[in-house]
Amino acid sequence: MDRRSFIKTSAVSLAAASAGMPLIASAADEILVGGLHDLSGGIDIYGKPMVDCLTFAIEEWNAKGGLLGKKIRFINFDTQSNMQLYAQYSQQLALKDKVAVVHGGITSASREVVRPVLDRYRTLYFYNQEYEGGVCDRNTFCTGVTPAQTVAKLVPYAMKKWGKKVYVIAADYNYGQITSQWIKKYVKENGGTVSAIDYFPLDVTTFASTISKIESAKPDMIVSCLVGGSHMSFYRQWAAAGMQKKIPLASTTFGIGNEQIILSPSECDGFLLAYNYFESADNPVNKAFKTNFRKRFGSNYPNVTELAMSAYQGFNLWAEGVKKAGTVDRMKVIAALEAGVTIDTPSGKLSIDPATHHCIQNVSIAEVQDHQFKVLESFPAQPPGDTSAVCNLIRNPQDNRQYTIKF
Repeated sequence: MDRRSFIKTSAVSLAAASAGMPLIASAADEILVGGLHDLSGGIDIYGKPMVDCLTFAIEEWNAKGGLLGKKIRFINFDTQSNMQLYAQYSQQLALKDKVAVVHGGITSASREVVRPVLDRYRTLYFYNQEYEGGVCDRNTFCTGVTPAQTVAKLVPYAMKKWGKKVYVIAADYNYGQITSQWIKKYVKENGGTVSAIDYFPLDVTTFASTISKIESAKPDMIVSCLVGGSHMSFYRQWAAAGMQKKIPLASTTFGIGNEQIILSPSECDGFLLAYNYFESADNPVNKAFKTNFRKRFGSNYPNVTELAMSAYQGFNLWAEGVKKAGTVDRMKVIAALEAGVTIDTPSGKLSIDPATHHCIQNVSIAEVQDHQFKVLESFPAQPPGDTSAVCNLIRNPQDNRQYTIKF
């Protein structure tokens, strides 16, 4: 059964449960929070750390007495990198479990399966993931970084360091397709050219022909938007072909699955990245977080990734919205978040941008060095300028789409 048929069939059978009224979001003595994360499948390297950080955030709130005097219970489903399971479980969380909010989705494709389901069944949705920008939906909050916050800083930094001829490799779905166009925009604005953009399905593991094409094109640098465990093969094959020493590489995705730990330094040292969070962030909140997190999950827990931190921070933004609203009622929480919520996080101050439901957040450029990230330059309070160019939910609260910005 295809996704559209599945949703339609399930919606008919569950219509009575959602007939025109908002669903009750919590039991008498607890608040239910839903999660949708890949703990198996092609992109499971991202899911487990996100679930760990969500679990940790919930445990922190429960240790302080919970939220609104109630304990928080986390219901997470392993979506197995399967879009039909995303549809099935999002409906179950909304209609059977009646959760107050869903945190989840990893790929943009999964988000666009979940988002209309939760819109329909009036369940608040937090997408805690870096992505390509453009989602404009009052029921959805996107807490991860977007290209105007990261690509806009990474591309000119790398071009100044390495040169103006750029070759782009990207995952073949909306994240890679749209982000590669942002890269092209920023390359052009900084006086450079993109010699080629190559796209790869998520299950591709062999890159020999692409590496030959890149070598023949002789770019000054590569920008990678590859995604998932299969695509990690590119970096190994790139180094094995001797290209790591010939052509430098920047990436919008490397490290969010701790690839820098799995690969050897000879395979990835020198890569440039731009994210909201690196573990080396020097502030009291991050120091306390790292200490307490490893007490909970073990001293040998690997580097806390950008996506894991986005999940942690996204939960805390939602919880602060609930606290401010004094209720888990969906519309009242949305109104509270739109009125302005700023929190101190391990990555620094983080604020909701009311017009876009995205975040204003710090961004840093870092270099991979010996399994770690060395921060080179930081940029405070970066707005989601890509999405704010097309989305204003204060002026148009009924807007509900993902804009693909044309250049």
